[in-house]
Amino acid sequence: MQRLQSSTRAVFLAATVLATGALLPSSVSLFPAVSAEAAVARSIVVKGNTRIEEETVLSYLTIKPGRSYGPADVDESLKALFATGLFADVKITPQGGSLVVTVSENPIINRVSFEGNKKIKDDALKTAVRSSERSMLTRARVQSDVQNILEAYRRSGRYDASVDPKIIDRGDNRVDLVFEISEGAKTGVERITFIGNSSFSDGRLRDVIRTRESGFLSWLRSSDTYDPDRLAADEELLRQYYFKKGYADFRIVSANAELDREQNVFHVTFTVDEGEKYTVSDVEVVSSLSEVDPEALKSELRTSAGDTFNSLRVEQSVEDLTVKVAENGYAFAQIRPRASRDYENKTISLTYYVEEGPRAYVERINVVGNDRSREYVIRREFDLAEGDAFNRALLDKAERRLKNLGFFEKVNITTSQGSAPDKVVVNVEVIEKPTGEVSFGVGYSTADGVIGDVSVTEKNFLGRGQYVKLGVGGGKDTKTYEFAFIEPFFLGRRIALDLDLYRREKDANSYRSYDERKTGGGFGFSLPLREEELTLRLYYQIYETKLSDPDGLSTSISNCNTATFSRGICDSFGSYLTSLGGYTLTYSTLDNRMNPKDGLYGQFGQEFAGIGGDSQYMKTTAEGRAYTELLPDYGVIGKVAIQGGHIMPLGSKRLRVSDQYMVGGDIIRGFENQGIGPRDATTGDALGGTMYMAATVETTFPLFGVPEEFGLSAALFADAGTVWDVDNDLAKVVGKNNIQSNDFALRASIGAGVRWDSPFGPLRADFAWPVMKEDEDEVQVFRLSGGTRF
Repeated sequence: MQRLQSSTRAVFLAATVLATGALLPSSVSLFPAVSAEAAVARSIVVKGNTRIEEETVLSYLTIKPGRSYGPADVDESLKALFATGLFADVKITPQGGSLVVTVSENPIINRVSFEGNKKIKDDALKTAVRSSERSMLTRARVQSDVQNILEAYRRSGRYDASVDPKIIDRGDNRVDLVFEISEGAKTGVERITFIGNSSFSDGRLRDVIRTRESGFLSWLRSSDTYDPDRLAADEELLRQYYFKKGYADFRIVSANAELDREQNVFHVTFTVDEGEKYTVSDVEVVSSLSEVDPEALKSELRTSAGDTFNSLRVEQSVEDLTVKVAENGYAFAQIRPRASRDYENKTISLTYYVEEGPRAYVERINVVGNDRSREYVIRREFDLAEGDAFNRALLDKAERRLKNLGFFEKVNITTSQGSAPDKVVVNVEVIEKPTGEVSFGVGYSTADGVIGDVSVTEKNFLGRGQYVKLGVGGGKDTKTYEFAFIEPFFLGRRIALDLDLYRREKDANSYRSYDERKTGGGFGFSLPLREEELTLRLYYQIYETKLSDPDGLSTSISNCNTATFSRGICDSFGSYLTSLGGYTLTYSTLDNRMNPKDGLYGQFGQEFAGIGGDSQYMKTTAEGRAYTELLPDYGVIGKVAIQGGHIMPLGSKRLRVSDQYMVGGDIIRGFENQGIGPRDATTGDALGGTMYMAATVETTFPLFGVPEEFGLSAALFADAGTVWDVDNDLAKVVGKNNIQSNDFALRASIGAGVRWDSPFGPLRADFAWPVMKEDEDEVQVFRLSGGTRF
């Protein structure tokens, strides 16, 4: 019975093996696996190779002549040969006592080309693919290249793009690789929605972020396409905006972009939790360092009791305190701000704790991604170097500085452990962006007509961080030539050196009866007294001014045609040299220099002429502006501005007409250029004055019912000001009884205007009606100005 059972099991096992073998591919055999002895290859023969040496193929095999091998060795050898990317197909088969390796080599790429692409050029696509001329063609790499091309189109806002790779056989195992591209329509952002916001409208928050909705100006910009990196940056911009406005508990719940494939558009939704708005109740500095006086540090703070909470001011205060304490010998000190919230009264108590931090040093600063920018341009933005005490606040400060340069699309600073527990490695990753620009400007004003200019600008010249500009411009009555250069780190210090050369030609026109030519140049040094807020600039200028009769008849006061020119103007005919030095002190907390909505701006300056040359005077000017969001929910911005100046002669030389202040519609709307102030009663020529003042109150707001993408806004304003007091010696030349409007007489106007951020640049049209004026003043009710850059 036992013998019968054994026979039955043997028959069943044999049947199972045969059945399984019938189900397997013909190339796979079960018998070697159950062979009692491993095979031995007396020799290995390579077939099919034409470019690749036999020794190269053999070097990847785990099977060696004279040694036994099994299925596992064959499998491992196949994987090794395929992994090289050199072969399209590989077979290993035994023939007698030999092992034959038959290979089919991948073809060589003769040419890589792109067809159907218009929005992304060939050079840009070639950097996205790994396949290149004279390299092996592998299908895995081609598929990877297809995905890279699609990703490039997605980042340019075209999610409907498709790529079809074509392989064209050119003989001799050479092929052309052609990527046929269907770019598809631009995938725009149709709608940006905010959920949870009550303090600021959707429109106001759309102004904060960089992503824009598709609309009227879509053909001019790329910011209305979906970019995941831009969306992440938008989240950070929203946080910064709310934190600076006092919403210390603000958070972004979610930020989603949904693709509507049928319409080929994205819908972007930000869900936010604003929290409460806080005011600073009190500010204290507490020090655990015995030799650091907290009271002495309070002058470094940028936060004060009664202020709206502002996270940027807190961050800047931490940085300033860190530097101040380090200067006192505590290189490892750390400043830790703590905010205690009073939820009932909606206030925050700020306390800055000065503590001894861990003793850690910067072992190394690694910079990557700067293909064009010199490494020192990045390193000099750090207030620490290798071997210095490590401080996180100074790294944050350096990251903000690098972002503000405008040289990089992305800046990311991280840290890692160094070679010892007390050493830190700083890693700086940047992604560069184009900094050069060739631009053509077109502008128009009712005063000067059409004006155009061409300029070449480079903000990162030769990767050295220097600014260079060369420009030529002009219109019907004007011509300008200029060259400018700025070195932001003069002699390795945070002092900006600026140089400029220029020539400006102004011909006689409706409000100026003479020709004026000015040729000169100069240099200056800008020193940050308090970074990002207070700057001192010292400068020197030298220029030659030439005033002349367009007809060449009157050359001086001795042959002055008094029917055409004022005697004061004839007295200024000729060429004279002005050599002067001066300074300006500038304070700014504006949120945006080009289009401010909040903040203060102030400037005070003086210049002294008489360092040689033909002019001797002292000129003092001052300006102040304040912006605030009157109704943030509706985009209503308020502005108050005031400015003024005084010039007085020094020594024995009197002022000329061109030295004095000329005021008109560029400062007080409703009047012509040089339309107000002292004037020659006989000829009507504007003489200017030694003193002027002006003030403006203005509010701007979006036009109701007009879509945001049109870029239209309106303004209501009131201007007031005057210019008076012709220089005494100049008045004697003209004749004091022949001068009109020489006393202080206030002019004022009210008006309305329209602003358009058009495809042709910002355009501005103002209608102003003088409500206070003198009989001699020249009125201009409508004023149009604006221009563009291409």
